[in-house]
Amino acid sequence: MSAEMTNIEAQYSYEQTSSFFNKIDRPVTLKFHEVVYTIKIKKQRWMKKNTSLEKPILKGITGMVLPGEMLAMLGPSGSGKTTLLTTLGGRLSGKLEGTITYNSKPFSSIMKRYIGFVTQDDVLYPHLTVAETLVFTSLLRLPKNLTSQEKISNAEAVINQLRLTRCKNIIIGGPNLRGISGGERKRVSIGQEMLINPSLLFLDEPTSGLDSMTAQRIVSTLWELARGGRTIVMTIHQPSSKIFYMFHKLLLLSEGNSLFFGKGSEVMDYFESIGFSPLVAMNPSDFLLDLANGISSEASSFSDQYDIRQKLALAYNSNLAENLKAEVLEVDDHVNNILEDIKDERWTTTWWQQVEILFRRGVKERRHNFFSTPKIGQVIAIAFLCGLLWWQCDSSHLHDQTGLLFFCTGFWGFFPLFQAIFTFPQERLMLDKERTSGMYRLSSYFVSRTLGDLPMEMVLPTLFCKITYWMAGLKPSVGSFLYTLFTLLVSVLVSEGLGLTLGALVMDQKSATILGSVIMSSFTLAGGYYIQHVPVFVSWIRYVSISQHSYKLLIGSQYKHGQTYQCGNRTCLVEDFPVIKSVGLDGQMTAVVALVIMLVFYRVIAYLALMRIGLPKK
Repeated sequence: MSAEMTNIEAQYSYEQTSSFFNKIDRPVTLKFHEVVYTIKIKKQRWMKKNTSLEKPILKGITGMVLPGEMLAMLGPSGSGKTTLLTTLGGRLSGKLEGTITYNSKPFSSIMKRYIGFVTQDDVLYPHLTVAETLVFTSLLRLPKNLTSQEKISNAEAVINQLRLTRCKNIIIGGPNLRGISGGERKRVSIGQEMLINPSLLFLDEPTSGLDSMTAQRIVSTLWELARGGRTIVMTIHQPSSKIFYMFHKLLLLSEGNSLFFGKGSEVMDYFESIGFSPLVAMNPSDFLLDLANGISSEASSFSDQYDIRQKLALAYNSNLAENLKAEVLEVDDHVNNILEDIKDERWTTTWWQQVEILFRRGVKERRHNFFSTPKIGQVIAIAFLCGLLWWQCDSSHLHDQTGLLFFCTGFWGFFPLFQAIFTFPQERLMLDKERTSGMYRLSSYFVSRTLGDLPMEMVLPTLFCKITYWMAGLKPSVGSFLYTLFTLLVSVLVSEGLGLTLGALVMDQKSATILGSVIMSSFTLAGGYYIQHVPVFVSWIRYVSISQHSYKLLIGSQYKHGQTYQCGNRTCLVEDFPVIKSVGLDGQMTAVVALVIMLVFYRVIAYLALMRIGLPKK
């Protein structure tokens, strides 16, 4: 970055680099009056009968933020900052009292399009580059009347605006994958919201975990965005003094109570006027957080700290609250009708566009997981091991051949199952983030996920089959090979569907893995190889067993009625061999139909489970 740009940042004055992102057509005034939020708590045995089961989190918070202003909400952990931010962003449901208006209107789907919300944790796909992340977001979130090239141009404008040009072709990275820095990740998260050119931008702890210089650059960028007419609200824990004086307004919270709301430049004078001032020169934010925690020269014990917090809350009610409430109610909102001419459309892109964009993004992101070196190495190693152990095992060794076929059903039952189980638990945060912002329908996500995984799921079992089949000396027929391959592929897709279902139903990786192990083990045990005489009261397991139907098809791919094999000094019919007789050579089409039904059934249940967990429906 040039010295000139650094000097501009130091003075908090910026040249306009993009008229699209520095000026907005629809400014928003945010007002919140007497906001009260309570949660229900689970009653414990030690509680008395008349104990209240509700806990207040916000206790009558009032304030107002105008276009061009940046409000910072300060307070210790548990003070209610994030709860208030989430409430103002229209993302919190529950027992909420008071009024929150946007240009004198309540929250609506129209207003939602003009609100950006940056969460504290940067939820990003690790294998996508910065440019890919913002381009895909642009394609999904910007309105359908823009062409794809125009949407890409807007993504490039955001990259330039947030000074991400140097790292735009670098992957995001993750815990075990090197990528961009923490400050750059935060700017990418902000950039995703800036793509919609929001009139109102919420940020939860945007400087968390960043060094002072990076934090200052982030807040400087936000200050610049506010100067363009945006309304910006953020929570922040302990800003430096340089950052502190950039805030236009300040809200200090303690245990859900307001201790101060007003101009940041007036906060120190206010507390001095009520008898609280720092004994030594210190960062104003440190002083304010000490007060919010009840720490001052007057506090010598825990009870004293409680008394100080109560004294500050009473002082706020006596000196500031009434005037603030009157101001919020009296200020004329000159833009209260500015959103009424907007046509209320639920989605900015069509269903097919969402599927196509999500398909491309999903393939780019997940191909690294599907074709990772350890996974490919595992499959190739097992394939060659099977080929060597069953080297040229002809039909005279019928027990060995049927054992190999059953091993294939087991391996390609468990392998895709455990890969799929982690899918939705790992993507839960991303789904919540993107669906809450209205980027796409749940159905388009699910269909794109299914279509994108389909070809990638087939590569490794095909590789396994090509290696093992010919090394093991199975039936040397192209038709039999294709039949075997078809069976393995269908089995993989069904097992994957079961894994998706379990992951979506449980949403906990450990619990889903245990449940999957029990279910697949039950299917394997009832698959027809280990036991031929299954008791009647558990025989139903065979009909829902993926292993049973897959094993039947693999047996059918290698043997047929009337085929013989050498059993000692005589020739025996293959169909009389105990394992084959138990499974049967008939009913091949029935097994195919059963697997297809399970293939569809598991995915339908997975989709319904995703709807059940509280994600927005449609």
